[in-house]
Amino acid sequence: MTVFTGIIKDVGTVSDIQKHAETFTLAIKLDQLRNSSLKLGDSIAVNGTCLTVTKLITEGFEVEAMPETFRRTNLGQLETHNYVNIEPALGASDKLDGHFVLGHVDTTAKLMAHHSDQNSIVLRFQIDPQYRKYIVEKGSLAIDGVSLTVSKTTSEYFEVSLIPYTMSHTILGELTNNDTVNIETDILGKYILDSKVEAYQHD
Repeated sequence: MTVFTGIIKDVGTVSDIQKHAETFTLAIKLDQLRNSSLKLGDSIAVNGTCLTVTKLITEGFEVEAMPETFRRTNLGQLETHNYVNIEPALGASDKLDGHFVLGHVDTTAKLMAHHSDQNSIVLRFQIDPQYRKYIVEKGSLAIDGVSLTVSKTTSEYFEVSLIPYTMSHTILGELTNNDTVNIETDILGKYILDSKVEAYQHD
C-alpha cells in the first residue's frame, strides 16, 4: 500500500497539460526534487492525489489522470504555470512526521475566508455535507496534500490554522477566496466511524 505523510517536499510548476475529455496528462517541473531518485512507475502525490510517474522529463516528470481523478479532485482545473504540492511516497525507513495519507482524495472544498490570528493564518472551508462527519475538531486531514489539524468545525464550515512556514512552503499560501482544494479525510477516522455504523446495523 502506498502511503504519504502530508509533509510537502517540493512545490512543482505545471509546465504542460494535455487534456482528452475527462482524462489528462500533466508535465510538472520540480525545484527541490529534480535530482532525486524519482523513477518510472513511482507513486507521487500531486496536490494530495496519488498518481504514477509515467515519464521522466527534463527537470521533472509526467503523470496521467483518469476520469475519477478529473471528477473528484481539483487537478482538472489546473493550468500551465500553476503551482502544485509534491510529495513522493513514504519509504520503509522514512520518518512519519504528519499522519497517514493515502493520496485518495475524497472530495474538494472551497475556501470561504481567511484571516490572521497572531502568528497563524486561519483558513475557513465549505465542504459537501456528506463528508462533514469525517471532519472532527483536533482531528487530522490533508488539504491539497498538506497534513493539517482541524481547529474548528460547525454545521456550515471547518477551519484549519497554519503557521507561516506552511504558508510559504506549500501552495496554501497562494489560496484566495473561492479557490478549490483537495480534501482527504483521516483514514483511521473513516474506518472507526464506518465500523461503528456497521456494528449498529448488525445489532
